[in-house]
Amino acid sequence: MNILFVGKKPRFMTSNKFLHSIRQRYRTKTGGFSGTLDPFAKGVLIIALGDISKLFRFFEKDKKVYQATLWLGADSDSLDIDTEVNIKNINNFDVNYLKEILKSFEKKIKYIPPKYSAKFIDGQRAYNLARDGKDVNLKEIESEIFEINFINYSHPFLTFDITVSEGSYVRSIGKLIAEKLNTVGILSNLERIREGSFVFNNEEKLDPIKYLQKDFRENRYLRDTKYLFDGSAIRLSNLEIQDIGRYYIKYEHFLAIIEINQNYEVSYLVNRIKIN
Repeated sequence: MNILFVGKKPRFMTSNKFLHSIRQRYRTKTGGFSGTLDPFAKGVLIIALGDISKLFRFFEKDKKVYQATLWLGADSDSLDIDTEVNIKNINNFDVNYLKEILKSFEKKIKYIPPKYSAKFIDGQRAYNLARDGKDVNLKEIESEIFEINFINYSHPFLTFDITVSEGSYVRSIGKLIAEKLNTVGILSNLERIREGSFVFNNEEKLDPIKYLQKDFRENRYLRDTKYLFDGSAIRLSNLEIQDIGRYYIKYEHFLAIIEINQNYEVSYLVNRIKIN
């Protein structure tokens, strides 16, 4: 069973547990997901069953879109409502000032990811270490905020949508926004709306070729495709397009991803991926 679709992970469930429920529903033991969501967050999770998960690294997944609600004046270890919340009363903010502060974050920023996150530390998820009371030392990362838009302000809750680069942590960005407002803040809601071109549409089955990175082009193998199926070496002369680059080749019900390097040598990146 080789299927690609977008799932919608519920809040307060790990991405692994959500994948397990998908595997049970489809009665398969193989498959994976791309774009881990922390347990607190809900929304888009790219699911691949079977060998299609081998294509994850070739998909166009940058520019992730989230909708977030920042609870101003609240603080917690996890930067969300997943752990004990401390609340203090703060004054209302002017809406135009909030919009101005949000727009000031449309740039590249550096920050420390939240210790309650899905990042790995020595093979373990950071949030598991944090829950066990162990030290969590994470390195500073850089994210790019492409766009951030005000949606609503109902004191003390500020709701906005944000488009960020892959690997960003909106909870940490929320903390930075609160600090610029001279207060503290945590997320009371976080939903991923889009991951690259991937959006949730009732688990509609997707054509993986349509989601390959933009530099991929279709190529054609000029000999009998049984050689591709056997994984035999590909000669440049047997390809329709012989320029340097990355290509996909469709044959029978299968897909191969190949690369022609600077020395005009041809190699498989992946082969024999069954597509329906």
